[in-house]
Amino acid sequence: MIKLHDKYFKPFISSQEIDAAMQRLATDIANDVGDEIPVFVGILNGSFMVVSDFAKKYPKPCEVTFIKLASYEGVKSTEDIQRLIGLTQDLTGRTVVILEDIIDTGNTLAEVHRIFENEQVKSLKIATLFYKPEAYKKDFKLHYIGIEIPNKFIVGYGLDYNGLGRNIPEVYQIKETQYMTNLVLFGPPGAGKGTQAEFLKTKYNLVHISTGDVFRFNIKNETALGMLAKSYMDKGELVPDQVTIDMLNAEVEKNSGAKGFIFDGFPRTNAQAESLDKLLESKDSAISAMVALEVDDEILVKRLLSRGKTSGRVDDADESIIRNRIKEYYDKTAILKDYYSAQNKYYGVDGVGSIDEITLRLDAVIKNL
Repeated sequence: MIKLHDKYFKPFISSQEIDAAMQRLATDIANDVGDEIPVFVGILNGSFMVVSDFAKKYPKPCEVTFIKLASYEGVKSTEDIQRLIGLTQDLTGRTVVILEDIIDTGNTLAEVHRIFENEQVKSLKIATLFYKPEAYKKDFKLHYIGIEIPNKFIVGYGLDYNGLGRNIPEVYQIKETQYMTNLVLFGPPGAGKGTQAEFLKTKYNLVHISTGDVFRFNIKNETALGMLAKSYMDKGELVPDQVTIDMLNAEVEKNSGAKGFIFDGFPRTNAQAESLDKLLESKDSAISAMVALEVDDEILVKRLLSRGKTSGRVDDADESIIRNRIKEYYDKTAILKDYYSAQNKYYGVDGVGSIDEITLRLDAVIKNL
């Protein structure tokens, strides 16, 4: 990910994909034009890189020239387009191909067609490397299209954001969700995870998503996903990861305006962690950190045995069951610790001390993210 001015951008189109699209455009145009010598017209500033690379790939003689139009302010295409630099050569009877870096609203094309109305060209064709069909508002025909893209702002390969980014050889897409705190919260039985989750939820205005609660809600309310999950559970089979991810996706969608999420009970495996990463990436977000409360086993055993005197939970009253639960937690968490450590996102927090002391440690971690 890169930052330009106040915005973040994520990788979108590789230089290899761009090169392949450019080669395809050059080949298609050369085949259509035949032995005629065309005039390629680039629209400055954005098209300088497109025109340069295209001309290198064009296999026949050609002429190249430029015009300059102003059409962008910040990340929005404006309606007010002015011709700044015009043509200086006679194009009467010539085949002219406009080489655009990107076509979105089509406002620039309206001005291009106006410019060439009186030039008496043989034919005027439009070629663009990138095209946003969702944004296009005009009726002008686009003769050659390299890559269709969604209606999101991009930078790189000649395209800029307030002057920056034109020199990047790849294309990056704006990350629309700029600031979210998404946590994977872990803690062994007795670590006080529930108490600290409530603090994080309140302090940072996060939505707490407990996988267990999500399953119970969907099954109780007989949602399609709940019934699907129950069909596996009734047969004693594991619920497929995709079903769980779809449930989590529904919870994220219900809270689309949230400042972030606490994922509790998921992921449990590398495959699940990768699925969660993909889910958040599709929403222009990502996991900020895996936060794990770390407590010595003997302290955990004492805490749970003490809790068992009042909780009424059988699994809090038997020391062998408690130790097995703790072992199971570490067996599962160790895998994820490696996964998130490799991304520099693992944060172990000392879970020994008063609730307030542990809260302060957690708070310091989140503030530094």
